[in-house]
Amino acid sequence: SEKGAIGLVVNKPIDVSLGNLFEQVDIALQDEALRMESVHFGGPVLVDRGFVLHQPLADWNSTLKVNENTGLTTSKDILEAMAAGKGPGRVLVTLGYAGWAPGQLEDEIKRNGWLSVAASTDIIFDLPAEQRLGAAMALLGLNYGNLSDVAGHA
Repeated sequence: SEKGAIGLVVNKPIDVSLGNLFEQVDIALQDEALRMESVHFGGPVLVDRGFVLHQPLADWNSTLKVNENTGLTTSKDILEAMAAGKGPGRVLVTLGYAGWAPGQLEDEIKRNGWLSVAASTDIIFDLPAEQRLGAAMALLGLNYGNLSDVAGHA
């Protein structure tokens, strides 16, 4: 928006499980599969704060509509609903986010600082974290292994 941009890193699990996170916020989580899910590093801003990317979109206390089917929620009520088995069907929980000042991200894109591809919720929610980057690159027709980390001038 005119206020800037936010984003989440979706392929960097950290050494914290949802079970650990729920214990830290005093919510009893009984679902063993959910307890074992990894929390992700969402970015370097507010790394002590949780963000839940989820489908379907629902009316939690603090939800940003990402698209018609996806929301980003920062309020504790979504965690309470998840613990009660009434949360969204697809979730990715992060600590922190990436942020850009107004116009900053657009400028970085113009300077070829980013490869961009339309978001794929199947990649985000259905693939293991270590496969997400390669799958996103494949949407561009690229193989990540063929890219160089150095730049030059002709």
